[in-house]
Amino acid sequence: MSDSIGIAGDRIRSFVERVERIETELKDLAEAKKEILSEAKGEGFDVKVLKEIIKLRKQDQEERDEHDTLLDVYMRAMGQAEASPKAPAA
Repeated sequence: MSDSIGIAGDRIRSFVERVERIETELKDLAEAKKEILSEAKGEGFDVKVLKEIIKLRKQDQEERDEHDTLLDVYMRAMGQAEASPKAPAA
């Protein structure tokens, strides 16, 4: 019975170590992302806008259209002018 515990223990250790490696990689990637955005800011780019572009690029056109429509509806419901001018579809 101790052999099966030893095997399970090795397997558990393997899972834990793999997750730990990935966590380290994620930390390194997050730091690299931070450095890139810092570099962009240093060159005068608006980081907030860059992040918005990244977010939009992750969405497909249908998701963007739905978001824009809802934003427009909500802004009109509040009595505000259109939230932002709609860019022509690319």
